[in-house]
Amino acid sequence: MRRKTDSLRYNLDVRVLANTKTTLEMIKWEHSIFALPFALCGAMLAANGLPSGYQLLWIVVAMVGARSAAMAFNRLVDAEYDAANPRTSMRAIPAGTLSKTFVAVFVVLSAAVLVLAAWQLNWLAFRLSPVALAIVLLYSYTKRFTRWSHLVLGFALGVAPAAAWIAVKGNLDLRILLLTFAVTFWVAGFDVLYACQDIEFDQTAKLYSVPSRLGVRKSLIVARLLHFTMFLFLLLLLPVFGLGKIALLGIFVVALLLGYEHSLVKPNDLSKLNAAFFTMNGVIAVVFFVFLAADKLLRL
Repeated sequence: MRRKTDSLRYNLDVRVLANTKTTLEMIKWEHSIFALPFALCGAMLAANGLPSGYQLLWIVVAMVGARSAAMAFNRLVDAEYDAANPRTSMRAIPAGTLSKTFVAVFVVLSAAVLVLAAWQLNWLAFRLSPVALAIVLLYSYTKRFTRWSHLVLGFALGVAPAAAWIAVKGNLDLRILLLTFAVTFWVAGFDVLYACQDIEFDQTAKLYSVPSRLGVRKSLIVARLLHFTMFLFLLLLLPVFGLGKIALLGIFVVALLLGYEHSLVKPNDLSKLNAAFFTMNGVIAVVFFVFLAADKLLRL
């Protein structure tokens, strides 16, 4: 009897571990590095240095909750499209490794984590948490009616610095929207690049995107323009927040990294697209945060 109980407990542990691994793969938890450094930049600009440890903890928790809810919700509402697209057919729901019910419960729990974190931070953050959830969740439907869904996704990540400012200060200063716009155009640019993989499927499924409308060559130009716009917004941060030479150097390093990212993707060769999307954008986010943090802390 004891051996049977131990076997059942072992099987349960294996299932829990398997579900946990599959869930982390579904929400691409490692991609949290895209938005989190910019949220921390917003927090540091708000605090004019380092926020309190308590604030940093709950900002990170809120970011994890928001992003987990958004990714899981996207997988839930796009399950039929994912199943029909050869590139995404092995994602958790179409592959049958996670059920829609499990993912729906995960979305609710992740959203609750965001709301809890906002409540721990301050009253304004708590009151605006449903707005933040609406932004990050409703993005998933935009590809059904607008080719500029890339900008909506960008804004969903771009609100992170503004949300972090609210978390620290308890109010919204319009100056932080410069960083929101910078992140918006940055994400939109690399999402246009990423969508080049799905041109034929998007056209067949009647989904909207810049590449499905303009083709790869023109889409690469659009992505460059979006990233150049990001660069301009980053430059505007310097006089508005009184940033110095270290931050300026960081912005130019980001520009060089963006240039390298675009050199990896060519109209007739998308084989290095994943390197451009995953590796370079993670590096860009971290690099900008490191330079901005050094600029703020070394000048205190």
